[in-house]
Amino acid sequence: MALSTLILIFSSVLISALAQIALKQGMSSSTVAVALEQGSTSAITAIATNPYVISGLSLYAVGAVLWLFVLARVEVSIAYPFVAFGFIVTMALAIVLLGEPLQPLRVVGTLLVMAGAVLITR
Repeated sequence: MALSTLILIFSSVLISALAQIALKQGMSSSTVAVALEQGSTSAITAIATNPYVISGLSLYAVGAVLWLFVLARVEVSIAYPFVAFGFIVTMALAIVLLGEPLQPLRVVGTLLVMAGAVLITR
């Protein structure tokens, strides 16, 4: 596999992980929480105008476009297992950026998912 393809794959995975963090940050904001309690119309407005949610969705769009370039270059059965790397990246970002706890069982589970993805590619 060409280096440029690997860069596209890992860029797409990293951007998707960042999207998850941004979406979590946006949905955890007090503005969204209050709006969710008040009702559907105010909740939709609060979510749709939250800068973190907008950023997260935008990052997902960029990640999806990069993924399309990946799929144009390699078979999906080869490319898709790399998505499992996103589990580790997302967990690490959540610990560092959101202050989520580092739990050994969660780490083991994430590593098992990664190991399964590696086995699928063999």
